[in-house]
Amino acid sequence: MATLRLEVVTPARTVIATEAESVTVPGVEGRLGFLPGHAPIVAGLTIGVLEYGPAHGSKQRMAVSGGFVEVADNKVSVLADAAELASEIDVARAMAAKERAERRLRERAANIDRARAEAALARALNRLRVANGR
Repeated sequence: MATLRLEVVTPARTVIATEAESVTVPGVEGRLGFLPGHAPIVAGLTIGVLEYGPAHGSKQRMAVSGGFVEVADNKVSVLADAAELASEIDVARAMAAKERAERRLRERAANIDRARAEAALARALNRLRVANGR
């Protein structure tokens, strides 16, 4: 079966470079799925789950936090603000970040940046979702 070349890169590192039969990313306007032969596209990404692997069956997952995806010539290039494979996620650290963000939002102090706390909570919840395989 034909495959796509998937590369996920952050400012710090190349997270993965592999072949996949299908790739699904969290687009700003909804989930986007790619199969071999997909038309060229560039789209923004949001916080969410990137899935890749066989067209049917068990997929690998990673948490991504914003960025862009470009598809051309059977290559999916993801330039992410942050990305972690499920196996790399420190669940205790993600849980602590979730609790910290929830506490900040509960306190409703005048000096907190609400949008920043909400984004931190969304990132932590996404990391926990990926780590737990949901």
